[in-house]
Amino acid sequence: MAGLKEVRVRIASVESTKQITNAMKMVSASKLRRAQNAILKLRPYEAKMREILNHIQSKVEDLPQTDFAQKREINKVLIVVVSSNKGLCGNFNSTVIKEALLSINNTYKTINQSGNLDIITIGRKGTDFFRKRKYNVIADYDSIFQSLDYKNTEPIAQMMMDKFTNKDYDVIYLIYNRFKNASSQLMSNEIFLPIVNDDSKEKLKKSKSNVDYLYEPDKIQIISELIPKILKLRFHRALLDSNAAEHGARMTAMHKATDNATELIKSLKLYYNKVRQATITKEILEIVSGAEALNG
Repeated sequence: MAGLKEVRVRIASVESTKQITNAMKMVSASKLRRAQNAILKLRPYEAKMREILNHIQSKVEDLPQTDFAQKREINKVLIVVVSSNKGLCGNFNSTVIKEALLSINNTYKTINQSGNLDIITIGRKGTDFFRKRKYNVIADYDSIFQSLDYKNTEPIAQMMMDKFTNKDYDVIYLIYNRFKNASSQLMSNEIFLPIVNDDSKEKLKKSKSNVDYLYEPDKIQIISELIPKILKLRFHRALLDSNAAEHGARMTAMHKATDNATELIKSLKLYYNKVRQATITKEILEIVSGAEALNG
């Protein structure tokens, strides 16, 4: 059995850890509130923009195909992996990395072996993982989360759009955690380019809404303006989703760690009291035995 001193040291250590995890939980909760407000405010706007674009595409049969919608034979692939800069957030980073590896090793194994699969990482955890394993990481944007504004994310989205239109890549994927609520996140592996219509023409035609829009100057020009904006908004929304999901995952992980520390402290104190009682009993027995020996 461990001595009283060792148990006291361990109790003090666990209590110190509990204070740290509880403080981190409170900090993450504060950051989560701001991140959650940001993503919840953007989602309706981004969804309405996509709805308008899908509506226009479904109503017009003779629209020329935009460069961003060209479907080509897949020979070169770009995967954008969004992780976090810090740990202590449960399986937040491991699920993103696992999903990326599944795409690389299963779906595009041959392309990866031929050296035609590149990776862009956003978040230090993903950057460290893929660089150490010698994957083709062409760029990393680990500092983007320090100031997650549209003006900082827009150039990254524009760069990816330029690479697609220049035929540097035939398909671009976004892999990230989508925020659902404070305690859960949804793994998202979606095609960023080429764009696909979220709603089929048949589905839109069967819709009860017969609303049409008045276009000025014309539908073609509106679409050419809408698509780049929607793509940039979509990328910005993905980063906001990942940011909110990270803080939610960290808050949940630190909450569980604090609860575990509380339970461990209780069990250690119970063990400490048992050891202390056993020590006292032993000392009493030794004193009584000594007194009886002297009397005898």
